[in-house]
Amino acid sequence: MKYRLILATAIFCVSAAVSATEKVESTDSRGVTQKFILTSPHDKPVANVILIAGGHGKLSLSGSSAINIGWGAKNNLVRTRQDYADKGFLVATMDAPKNRKKMNAIWRMSEEHAEDINAVVNYMKQQADVPTWVIGTSMGSFSAANAAIRLKDSIDGVVLTSSVTKSRSKWSIADDYPDGVINMPLDEVTIPVLLVSHEDDRCKITPPSDISKLAGSFTASSKVEKVLVSGGSRPKSKPCKAL
Repeated sequence: MKYRLILATAIFCVSAAVSATEKVESTDSRGVTQKFILTSPHDKPVANVILIAGGHGKLSLSGSSAINIGWGAKNNLVRTRQDYADKGFLVATMDAPKNRKKMNAIWRMSEEHAEDINAVVNYMKQQADVPTWVIGTSMGSFSAANAAIRLKDSIDGVVLTSSVTKSRSKWSIADDYPDGVINMPLDEVTIPVLLVSHEDDRCKITPPSDISKLAGSFTASSKVEKVLVSGGSRPKSKPCKAL
């Protein structure tokens, strides 16, 4: 996969250099404002990436060039957005749409959410006519998988990191999606897929041991690769939390 090593490195690496510029942008989707942070590389982008945070996903973005992130600044994808730009990617870090207080699993699997992602995809393609990938982490893996299922070849590939493959018993989706993302119609995905987990992930809903089972569910994808990383600094927060 052409961008696998760059993507996998950027996902789990925080660099010291700050070389990109960024601002809050928005686009219309379904008559609703969809905000995102646009982080630009200095040179022509090698690809576009759309980053979708985990948790409830409501970043509550405000400001323009002076960006305020109301929630989720420490989320893996949010805090590493600059690293993607430093690797040459044009980056959109998505907020929840204006009319949503949060994005639960049901919403993340909805047609409306796929439309919102597609609106950002179209915006990015207008900025740079290069391959466009969607990347989701943790609860954002529902979003990325949904994009892969519904948007088809409107995007060039998806990356799922720390994917939710176990539903909590209290969730409303627990009966129909006991294995989280795995129970989505992943056999409809035809574009390339990259799966990334950390072997020491202790979060009960994102067990790294499920990465092979998840990979095997993408039966129609043109290419599926999985990366199980190790090492790194010691955790600074409890399992399932941002650090």
